[in-house]
Amino acid sequence: MSQEERTIASILSKSHTIAVVGLSARAERASHEVAAYMQSQGYRIVPVNPAYAGTYILGERCYATLAEAAEALIQDGGKIDIVNCFRKSAEVGPAIEEAILIGASSVWLQLGVFDEAAMAKARQAGLQTVVDKCIKIEHRRLH
Repeated sequence: MSQEERTIASILSKSHTIAVVGLSARAERASHEVAAYMQSQGYRIVPVNPAYAGTYILGERCYATLAEAAEALIQDGGKIDIVNCFRKSAEVGPAIEEAILIGASSVWLQLGVFDEAAMAKARQAGLQTVVDKCIKIEHRRLH
């Protein structure tokens, strides 16, 4: 097993709550399909998308920002483990900065999403990182 595979297995086994940045309410979108799958596997999904803030996606309240979502979870005694980004590569930097600030355990960039500078900051802050991988595909592969 490669180091990357060990990291992925560790993240998925130790995590319970996934904030999905860019989660769409539209069932045909990849973000919705992936989040629904992860929810069906026992993970709590926390939608983060300013376009849907205050509404519910997959039965969970949607927040405008990661900071807002993290604060709400703290009130319930929880925390965000994984920040899963469904954003364009050029738009993930602020989400990664927020992930560091809220104390997330890991940042996961979906297939086709890259920002090496931001991910280097995440690693330097102690977060585990996964780049250009689908969390659903990796979960299925390991289980």
